[in-house]
Formats: sequence, structure tokens, C-alpha cells
Amino acid sequence: MENRQHAGGNGPWFKSSYSGGSGTECVEAAFRSGGASVRDSKDRRGPMLDFSSEAWRTFVNAIRNAHIV
Repeated sequence: MENRQHAGGNGPWFKSSYSGGSGTECVEAAFRSGGASVRDSKDRRGPMLDFSSEAWRTFVNAIRNAHIV
């Protein structure tokens, strides 16, 4: 079974500073070798989505360029 404290045994999970305070709409992300993982903060033992470094970078740049954050 995979270590759920660290994505694939790599970086620690973190929430965005833009996450809502109610805890109902948060996701957590963790950097791992070769990319990033994302999970639902309410279901830490549930499924994770894994993204390559290129896909994660494209996602973050799209958000920044759209001025969403």
C-alpha cells in the first residue's frame, strides 16, 4: 500500500493558500519525482490523480495566465 502522508514517498501534502476555510472544497497536492499528485483533502485514503511535471506546469501556468489566483 502506498504511503498516503507523502505522494509516492516523496514530498509532503499541502493545500493552497486560496483554499476555502470551511474545508468542503479543498484538494491537496504533493510534489513527487516526475510530477505532482492531487487528492481530496476530505478523503486522504481515497484515490489520487498523478500528473507529469509538464502537465502540472501547464495547469499552473493556465491558472496564472487566466488570473484565476
